[in-house]
Amino acid sequence: MAVKEKSLPETVAEATEKIEVFGAREHNLKNLDISIPKNKLVVFTGVSGSGKSSLAFDTIYNEGQRRYMESFSAYARQFMGDMERPDVDKILGLSPVISIEQKTTNKNPRSTVGTITELYDFLRLLYARIGEAYSYNTGKKMTKFSEEEIVDNIFKKFKSKKITLLSPLVRGRKGHYRELFEEIRKKGFLKVRVDGEVLDITPRMQLDRYKIHDIEVVIDRLQVTDDMKVRLSQSVQQTLKSGKDLMFLLVDGGSKEDILVQYSKQLMCVDTGISYEEPSPNAFSFNSPYGACPSCKGLGNVYSISMEAILPEPDKSIREGGIAPLGEEREAHMFKTVAQIARKNKISLDKPVKDLPAAGLNILLYGNAEGGSQEVEDFDESMASTPYDGEFEGIIPMIRRWFAGSSESTREWAEQFMELKTCPACEGARLKKESLWFKVDERNIAEVSSLNLDKLMTWFTGIEKRLSDKQNAIAKDILKEIRERLQFLLDVGLTYLTLNRPSRTLSGGESQRIRLATQIGSQLQGITYILDEPSIGLHQRDNHQLIVALRNLRDIGNSVLVVEHDKDIMLAADYLVDIGPRAGKYGGHIVAQGSPEQVLRAPSDTASYLNGKKGIEVPATRRKGNGLHLELKGATGNNLKNISVKFPLGKLVLVTGVSGSGKSTLINETLYPILSKHCYNSRMTPLPYKSVKGLEHIDKVIEIDQSPIGRTPRSNPATYCGFFTEIRQLFAAVPEAKIRGYNPGRFSFNVKGGRCDVCEGGGMRVIEMNFLPDVYVHCEKCNGKRYNRETLEIRYKGKSISDVLNMTVDEACDFFEAVPYLFRKIKVLQDVGLGYITLGQSAVTLSGGEAQRVKLATELAKKDTGKTFYILDEPTTGLHFQDIQHLLEVLNKLVDRGNTVLVIEHNLDVIKVADHIIDVGLEGGDGGGRILFEGTPEEMIKNKESHTARFLKTELKG
Repeated sequence: MAVKEKSLPETVAEATEKIEVFGAREHNLKNLDISIPKNKLVVFTGVSGSGKSSLAFDTIYNEGQRRYMESFSAYARQFMGDMERPDVDKILGLSPVISIEQKTTNKNPRSTVGTITELYDFLRLLYARIGEAYSYNTGKKMTKFSEEEIVDNIFKKFKSKKITLLSPLVRGRKGHYRELFEEIRKKGFLKVRVDGEVLDITPRMQLDRYKIHDIEVVIDRLQVTDDMKVRLSQSVQQTLKSGKDLMFLLVDGGSKEDILVQYSKQLMCVDTGISYEEPSPNAFSFNSPYGACPSCKGLGNVYSISMEAILPEPDKSIREGGIAPLGEEREAHMFKTVAQIARKNKISLDKPVKDLPAAGLNILLYGNAEGGSQEVEDFDESMASTPYDGEFEGIIPMIRRWFAGSSESTREWAEQFMELKTCPACEGARLKKESLWFKVDERNIAEVSSLNLDKLMTWFTGIEKRLSDKQNAIAKDILKEIRERLQFLLDVGLTYLTLNRPSRTLSGGESQRIRLATQIGSQLQGITYILDEPSIGLHQRDNHQLIVALRNLRDIGNSVLVVEHDKDIMLAADYLVDIGPRAGKYGGHIVAQGSPEQVLRAPSDTASYLNGKKGIEVPATRRKGNGLHLELKGATGNNLKNISVKFPLGKLVLVTGVSGSGKSTLINETLYPILSKHCYNSRMTPLPYKSVKGLEHIDKVIEIDQSPIGRTPRSNPATYCGFFTEIRQLFAAVPEAKIRGYNPGRFSFNVKGGRCDVCEGGGMRVIEMNFLPDVYVHCEKCNGKRYNRETLEIRYKGKSISDVLNMTVDEACDFFEAVPYLFRKIKVLQDVGLGYITLGQSAVTLSGGEAQRVKLATELAKKDTGKTFYILDEPTTGLHFQDIQHLLEVLNKLVDRGNTVLVIEHNLDVIKVADHIIDVGLEGGDGGGRILFEGTPEEMIKNKESHTARFLKTELKG
């Protein structure tokens, strides 16, 4: 469609002051034209599915990315992936774009807040340069020693022993080192120790260049006797010189293993002879072999055998499945072997396991009468390569061997009999003991990493007064960099996080605010930043900090575009754009735009909620519940302070509190695993607690978290919710389909036979353009219908399977009204406000709010028992005021049927309609973990301690 001439800016200068979008048609946008002021805080709002993300991300951001990609040569672009051109006529005035989305951070267990913010890198550098070493045996501060003191120590500890003096040349580096060996040979040395093995130096000697190596040259071999003192002294001098003040001593162990001792002119304990290498930043990294704890390899946790999982029911005999890995008696090689060993050792297969003699049970479990340890640090991956020699090794050693194996299926089988525990060697600190004995201001790096960020900032404030002049001179620039980065994190409300917090445990909002802090710290100018609901997971108290951070980003010369539903951020915007008026095909228009004051006067739903004309009603009475309670006592996980709490059943229960106060720890990591274990006998391990009462009143628990639904184009609401199977069965039952012999699989676009064989059921074909991005076009054979002609000839009530997939949920409800079991499942999608989406809509085109409500609908479609316990974690994510109304109607229906609905939430519209509130606080991190209040909203606003009560008071009185 041609762009209207009058819409174009008259001058280039005019275009540079605004971002001009012409003819945007991405997804549901209706040929939209908009002018967005630059260097302002601009907020896009509107009901879920109205087109906010389509404009901000799929149009403006994608076009910015595409232009950046096109600045590369055609040759470079072919290696960088494809960028699809957004469906828009023209965008003018667009500066470089950076997207700060809610996408989850690294799920790698080695990734922490410290590593993703790079703060831990500066911390490692600080400890490597000014850390003071202490002996891990005596706790005394280490000092540097002379060559004479090293010689005296060798005589004192290894008198009469045969020793080898080694000078380290290569430490943990790749290469073949042919030239190095030749140089050593020319100097007259005959032997080297390579990767722990002493070898003769031969001409043209070389190593595997792709493996990491440690190389030490053998300087001398001698016996420590009085007449060798002069020679020893000279050899030590030569060894230290070659090894740059570091040497190794290999002490002959006789029949036992040789002992390797390290000496250094740098740091050494004279009492015990322990010496440390001069520290490098790698020595404080749990992702480096030179810093990681050798037991847990830097993960902080180890797997150990769970005897509860091995012997879950001690009252059963071995034949009845008393030893879980064996299962019940059957024709299996493992069971036959155990039965043979039992007969040989006169162990009964029919007695309860608890009545078997300890020695007999040990023979079956460990392969010997003495028994053994359950700790996994007793074995490592080398066990996987240990061949099975035919002798009975015992069930537990076999599980360990299979766990260390390379096959994923065997490892998964073994893992069900194991549990993850804190590593006993490093106690979860992840680092080797030497690294933990370097301290700055009497704290090691693990202790500093476990401080809340606000306490860490307090520790770094004025630290110069507690350091020596030399330390201050070295650390000046490092401390400045650390304090600046810390301040940016504090400015976006992340005071309660710690540097050692695994990044996989962060919510979408937290990870987004970390990226926001990083961008503020980079101090870039002239950038268009696009953010996706940065207020998610943030308490009202912390909203002000986030708004200040966004304004800072704007004030240094950037355009900040925010997709947001939060009232505070909308009213704080310089420019507000309301997209709607409704969702899906009924949206995609600009309803109102201008300053917040101008939008408030507009005739839109958003304006009505913002100016108070519309609102969610506070119920006249609160439900009394069924009089039953679930009581949890003594919860101490993470930051919880040995709390006890009662959850009333048959009510809408809200868990509130500032970010990081302990809500998720209490509900998702303590309560939910307890309920899941009770209802489904799951193997989830709850965080520590003393006792729980009232489980008998619950027979089903459903958790609806924020994890997204499928992210492939083939995934859609019909397949995710599970009713597509029933639709296919309906089509297979049509007489014409029966005559042709079609089964339900014929109507699946993921199975050969019924689908289009050209696009393989995708509906689209990818045209490779070599140097240009791939182009997606409708399949020329099926024209986007996904199925072949024969399949489409089967009609149910006049509609083909492709027609059904293209129906909206509203249309499908009318169409399938006469099929109760199918109608009930589709109706739930309509009830949660998704009547406008199509059954076959690709999951990648669903907004965050839509995807979450599809997941909610899937769970709600399942039959409840009246004793079901629902747990929802921030279900208002991505929801407009109007959508929250729909959500509350669904939740209230569930409670009215006798179920319990527990919601973790910050949204005041949801909190004010609760029957019962449990407020956790007072602050985040160490300052949280207490129950501040339990009761109704009316009682809560009298609480003077709670931050939530302060904001709730204005809602209830307003």
